[in-house]
Formats: sequence, C-alpha cells, structure tokens
Amino acid sequence: MNETMPLGDGVAAKNKRRGMAVPPGGREASRLAACVLEVLAGLRTPAEAAQELGVSLPRYYQLEQRALQGLVAACTPARRGRVMSAESENARLRRDNERLTRECQRQQALVRLARQAAGLANPVAKPGKESVSGSKKRRVRRMVRGQEAARRLRQQAEAVSTGPGAEEPSAG
Repeated sequence: MNETMPLGDGVAAKNKRRGMAVPPGGREASRLAACVLEVLAGLRTPAEAAQELGVSLPRYYQLEQRALQGLVAACTPARRGRVMSAESENARLRRDNERLTRECQRQQALVRLARQAAGLANPVAKPGKESVSGSKKRRVRRMVRGQEAARRLRQQAEAVSTGPGAEEPSAG
C-alpha cells in the first residue's frame, strides 16, 4: 500500500519552511521578543506591550534595552580564526614555559662547558650574598631553634607529668 499525505498537511509543511527560523528559547523569552519587535515595528505601544507582559512601563523599557543590547551583540562579527579557550591558552603557556626552561638549562650547560674548556674558574658569589656552604649562621640558628623547641616540649611534658593528680610513669 502506498500511503500519501493529505493535501492540507503538505501545504502546511511547505508554508512552514518560508520565512525566518525562530531561534530556540523559552516561552517567556519568545513572548518578550515578540512584544519588543511589535513595539519597534509600530504595531503596538510600549504601554500595551507592558500590559501584555504584566510588567510596569519602566520595567518594559529596561527589557527592551536589554533586548536591543543582545541584538547588537549578536550582530557584531565573530572573530576570525581559532578561538583559544582559557584551558588551551594555559596549556600553550605551560608548553612554552617548559620549552624555554629546557633551552635555558641547555644554554647554562654550554656556558659551563665553555668555561671549563677555557680553563676559567667558576664565578664567585656576589658580595653581600652568602653561598650555600658559607651559611653557618643559618645552620647554627636552625640548630638553636630546634634545641629551643625540644627544651620547651620537655618542660611542657614535665609540667603535665608532675602536675596535681599526675601518675608516675611505669617502667614497663
């Protein structure tokens, strides 16, 4: 059996294809857009549109302004070419950083080799900055800080163990 569509359905389907395609959106958004377009076309007054939407006249003007801003924003030409997202830009910067770090390390190694080949000594530290081996002051201070912390902990432990109601520790 060959099923055919009734003539009325085919004509309606054909008429549907004419005109502008309506962008998807919510029911309220479509009502608002239709009212704004009707006001701009002169088919109704702003007061009538505000009444149909159930908003005050000042609120209608705010909505109309927002709709026009959206229209203008949608009409601005899109940037040509690839648009970089924040994640892809971040990944590109990380790759560049890694590449430049490797290049810097390579250059430093070449400088060291060139200095060794020329028989030059290693560069000395700048005055005012101590080298790692000459930082005895730091090491002493760290040790003193460690000893001080240990002394405080022992005092605290003794105060707790000799305080009122403290039991003698058992030997085990």
